[in-house]
Amino acid sequence: MTAAGPHRIAVIGGGPGGLYAAALLKRLGPDREITLWERNAPDDTFGFGVVLSDETLGGIEHADPVVHRALQREFVRWDDIDIVHRGRTQTSGGHGFAALGRRRLLEILHERCAGLGVGLRFRTQAPPAAELAATHDLVIAADGVHSATRDAHADSFRPRITGHRCRYIWLAADFALDAFRFEIAETPYGVMQLHAYPFARPSPDHRPTTGPFGPLNNSGASTVIVEMREEVWRAAGFDVPDPAESIGQCAKVFANALGGRPLRSNNSAWLTFRTVVNAHWSHGNTVLIGDAAHTAHFSIGSGTKLAVEDALALAACIEEQPSLPAALAAYESERRPVVESTQRAAAASLRWFEELGRHVDQPPRQFAFNLLTRSRRVTHDNLRLRDPAFTAGVEEEFGCPPGTPPMFTPLRLRGLELRNRVVVSPMDMYSASDGVPGDFHLVHLGARALGGAGLVMTEMVCVSPEGRITPGCTGLYTDEQAAAWTRVADFVHTASPGTALGVQLGHSGRKGSTKLMWEGIDQPLDHGNWPVTAASPLPYAPGVNQVPHALDRAGLDEVREQFAAAARRADACGFDLLELHCAHGYLLSGFLSPLSNHRTDAYGGPLAHRLRFPLEVFDAVRELWPDDRPMTVRISATDWAEGGTTAEDAVEIARAFVAHGADAIDVSTGQVVPGERPEYGRSYQTPYADRIRNTLCVPVIAVGAISSWDDVNSLLLAGRADLCALARPHLYDPHWTLHAAAAQGYTGPGAPWPLPYRAGSRTPPTGRTDAPKPRLTLG
Repeated sequence: MTAAGPHRIAVIGGGPGGLYAAALLKRLGPDREITLWERNAPDDTFGFGVVLSDETLGGIEHADPVVHRALQREFVRWDDIDIVHRGRTQTSGGHGFAALGRRRLLEILHERCAGLGVGLRFRTQAPPAAELAATHDLVIAADGVHSATRDAHADSFRPRITGHRCRYIWLAADFALDAFRFEIAETPYGVMQLHAYPFARPSPDHRPTTGPFGPLNNSGASTVIVEMREEVWRAAGFDVPDPAESIGQCAKVFANALGGRPLRSNNSAWLTFRTVVNAHWSHGNTVLIGDAAHTAHFSIGSGTKLAVEDALALAACIEEQPSLPAALAAYESERRPVVESTQRAAAASLRWFEELGRHVDQPPRQFAFNLLTRSRRVTHDNLRLRDPAFTAGVEEEFGCPPGTPPMFTPLRLRGLELRNRVVVSPMDMYSASDGVPGDFHLVHLGARALGGAGLVMTEMVCVSPEGRITPGCTGLYTDEQAAAWTRVADFVHTASPGTALGVQLGHSGRKGSTKLMWEGIDQPLDHGNWPVTAASPLPYAPGVNQVPHALDRAGLDEVREQFAAAARRADACGFDLLELHCAHGYLLSGFLSPLSNHRTDAYGGPLAHRLRFPLEVFDAVRELWPDDRPMTVRISATDWAEGGTTAEDAVEIARAFVAHGADAIDVSTGQVVPGERPEYGRSYQTPYADRIRNTLCVPVIAVGAISSWDDVNSLLLAGRADLCALARPHLYDPHWTLHAAAAQGYTGPGAPWPLPYRAGSRTPPTGRTDAPKPRLTLG
């Protein structure tokens, strides 16, 4: 589609996204008739300052140099982030921010639109989108988080709007801070936090000037956002109709940050953030951009950035595509992955601040590092490049020996010292015969032991024939199986001294008697099925899996003894650590989840009752497992399904196992019911490990889409985990840990190369890259 494409364009909403879209489309097609409706006055705006990234500015510079030059003249730039907590300030540099006043940004865009000939109708309510769509070629709905357009066509856009647990208010202070500032206040009512940054510097002569839309604030100014949990907000008495009194109180709470200066409001109100997600961003010739389409929490400074980038992408797609439907489809296809990634990061940041109270007792530098890496976009390696001195201080406080990355610091659990923090996660191989591990298991586990991980875990080893998931699952219920596992343990301890080998004991419960994973995961066998047992007679997938037999007293006792017998054999095999599998919908997990446990006896009902049988099994195993060897428990910290185990439940489940002697909690999630809806993403399960660790002060193993050594270092240094378990990366690269050490230039005792492999401890050359450079350039 060329500039001759959509000719009559209506824009609903005069925020940065709507204005910039109008300006770009008019610049690209001067003959276009573009009208923008804004119900407020030109200088009415929510908030005070906005932050734009270098990436966004690069896009603006390429698309509209006039706007870019105007922005460049206004920007306040700084590099530092100050984190103030309990009277101490931790400063991290090298971050690079650019901000300006939101009102000034709007003025620049107003001027650009007016100069290009866009019709700006302020103080005018836009006609309904459906009415505009009938008379215009394109309708751009930039009408914000409370979008009337989105609501009017909810059946088409299919929005999902989620509220959150904190209240915040957007204010300003009439002086310029020197850095982006986070300050934590522990008050009698609870924890409050301040997010603040400069958006206007003082002019050289400190005199205000006047622009085309009125006075400009050239005395310096900072955005100040105060945020706290809802219950803290109410306890502090801030839940009054007029927020003026609470604004004054906020200034007193954060008097140190403000230097005793007051805060000012722009008709500000206490709000709860709303995350907006839409299944579709366009409907006919109407398209959503900015907050109407999606929102991301202000703590990662993304709202204006996303809106401006939406406008850039939409204009480009209209120019590039042959038709409007193709352009709108291309726009959404291009932007949705970027937005979803940003929303995942924003959600992690939002939740971190919601649970801020869990972190306030961390050591000062670790607390600062944790805050800086909360969204997972800033990492240990990234911070080490930005500010080596700050990162070195965090590592020293963590206890890293000199020159040692966090992942290669040792960890002791009872009498077992792990030489590093990397775990080869349990992974079912479905390759056993009658439960006996064979040569495949020897090579599979042996290779990963040689690969440098501190702890190598077996797959789930089943405690009985009927406790297997599939016919290919391993067991530890016969002497033949025990002999085969002894062979594996002997190889690991002999060929890779210092590597710990752990066994995970479990029972499939209602998820048993199914096909090998690659033949049909969770699908029943075509023949040879065995009866399955569970907490309640509820099939895993109704109409697909068989109805299990609910364990009676005799059955409970039998299963408990099967676990105990397997523990005896595991001790004799020489395993260094034992993990009890209470996750993923298998038998013990089935007792814990209210979705799979509908019992009415002493083993059902409230969580304390649902815990009884798993704890009985744990006690039976712990009694037989050597006292100097650690025992861990894997749990599903959420079922990812309504009515299932919650994050709060997970803390109580972990608390109970720790009280009974668990040395660490292996925190996984889900796989309990087939209708789950996980929130997939990088390190997506680690917040649950973080919650348990920092609530109970117990070691945790974090799992779930941890794929890089940088992620491992970041999680450990932030205090979100003590060990990190990786599965797929170890399938891709059995020597993942050794290669991580080589990539970081580490050659210490935390990752020793096996002697036969030492010659391969450096990355092989890939070809000549030092060809002579041209000496002469001839014109």
